[in-house]
Amino acid sequence: MADLGSEIFFAGIVDLNRMLRAKEVSALELARAFGRRMESLGPRYNALALPLTERAIRQAKAVDAEIKRGRLRGPLQGVPYGAKDLLSVAGQITAWGARPYAAQVFDYDAAVIQKLESAGAPLVGKLAMVELAGGPSYRYASASLSGPGRNPWDGSRWSGGSSSGSAIAVAAGLAPFAIGSETSGSILTPAAFCGVTALRPTYGLVSRYGAMPLSWTLDKLGPFCRSAEDCGLVLETIAGGDRRDPGSAGKSFYYTPQYARKIGELRIGFAPADFSEWPDETARAALQQALETVRGLGATMVETKLPDFPYGVAIGAIISVDAASVFEPLIASGKVDELADQKQIAGLKAGLEIPANVYLKAMRLRRLAQEAIFKLFGDVDVLVTPARLAPAPKIDEPLDHRPDRARPKDAGLTALIPAGNLAGIPALALPCGFAGNLPVALQVAGVPFSENTLLAVGKEFQSRTDWHKRRPPGVG
Repeated sequence: MADLGSEIFFAGIVDLNRMLRAKEVSALELARAFGRRMESLGPRYNALALPLTERAIRQAKAVDAEIKRGRLRGPLQGVPYGAKDLLSVAGQITAWGARPYAAQVFDYDAAVIQKLESAGAPLVGKLAMVELAGGPSYRYASASLSGPGRNPWDGSRWSGGSSSGSAIAVAAGLAPFAIGSETSGSILTPAAFCGVTALRPTYGLVSRYGAMPLSWTLDKLGPFCRSAEDCGLVLETIAGGDRRDPGSAGKSFYYTPQYARKIGELRIGFAPADFSEWPDETARAALQQALETVRGLGATMVETKLPDFPYGVAIGAIISVDAASVFEPLIASGKVDELADQKQIAGLKAGLEIPANVYLKAMRLRRLAQEAIFKLFGDVDVLVTPARLAPAPKIDEPLDHRPDRARPKDAGLTALIPAGNLAGIPALALPCGFAGNLPVALQVAGVPFSENTLLAVGKEFQSRTDWHKRRPPGVG
């Protein structure tokens, strides 16, 4: 195999597709190169759950034969990727990041895996995750069968979870893109901490058939990529209705940047306190500069804030009950005690004790919150706020630790992650600078099925900045 050089590992989908069509590189060369890199560097960051290099090589050979015959499937053809280990791959271990399922094997592919295979994208590895996608809650980054996800920017820092391996893989050049999942923050958080672009789609837009359930009414699958444009290309491939998923919206998605609304026509909602008062002091300068860049895009900026609801309490109750129901057999068998995190174990057991009236109250509150959030979008087209208020924490720091400092009176949009997940709306994470040597990011959210608008904002932001092109030091 020819030496492709380190640049290839940080190339985006558009560039790789161009190189494949021009026969500057073959799908086989890419599969081998990324497969070997994932096997070599993935364990350094605890990012790899299962290498699938040989599988990818077989797929890549078939792709090269197709390209040779002039059969071109689309932009993902021949582009390797990684998938979070909650997605089933026929005949391969799908451990859900948890010791009790370490030998679990399904005989079918998840819908997302099926769609990407049909597009000609070789799967080079299954990626590490927090056990059971975080369940009701967990206290330490070590809550994973693979070990704590280590941030490529600083190995003493956490990658974020639960889609830890998916964010690491893209940040460290182990895969051009990866698939992760979010129930409440599991795409946006690791994307922000690892400095990659990622998209949480509208609830129901991407089929969850073959994905481990955590909460039937909250779970979503989405891409981690190098750019907003790449996210659009991946989403177009994996979106679509599926009768096998009861939560499917029955809608497709077509990435159409040529038809997106002009940025100057948009009204962007923001809360000044989100950038000046709430963030960790180390992150404020970068986040404030990012806000100024957003101002410079030409949209009308509108000060706003979220309606006042206990979003965290509501989503916490829903996830606790749903997770306990999903994993009731695990709890009843006693194997729940094999999990790595004691808070996770206790949370799953406690979920079975939550009364039905508490769950129903949370669901009724959720509906009221949805209506209020949708009403908010009558005044703005998108919302922008920091994806996280601080950079990645130390890997051994308790995740439920809260800094001892005064909280600002204006809550602004700081609850947008739980609020957005309750409402089922899409959100895009955009790298926007650094706090010291650690990445920080913006979150851009919109109404259901407004992904093209969010991606247009992201693409324009990234045309004026290069944060999404930065590489962690020492990864080659």
